[in-house]
Amino acid sequence: MNVTGIDHVQVAAPAGCEAEARAFYGGLLGLDELPKPERLAARGGCWFRAGGQELHVGVEQPFAPARKAHPGLVAADLDELASRLGAAGIEVSYDDTIPDAKRFYAADPFGNRLEFRQA
Repeated sequence: MNVTGIDHVQVAAPAGCEAEARAFYGGLLGLDELPKPERLAARGGCWFRAGGQELHVGVEQPFAPARKAHPGLVAADLDELASRLGAAGIEVSYDDTIPDAKRFYAADPFGNRLEFRQA
């Protein structure tokens, strides 16, 4: 098979999202921001590194948040991350439907669903 991994996932956001995306993905989640290629930077949005993969925040017009489709992110300390998100006013919803998987769901500032799992 030729597909050997995932390079990146993208979540959509409304125009002018960059400051909120940086505060959430960079500040709150601690992801490193990556420079966008010059030809793509004019489209808005921003890119982040999540381990060996990337998470791209892309501008979509008209915008509608993804409420079912979602990226699954891994955290070294899930409870600490849940506390940090909760302190920032973000609702965290733990889910125990997969045996032996500690995980929760939360939404980014744009309403996109995100899954977080314990490493």
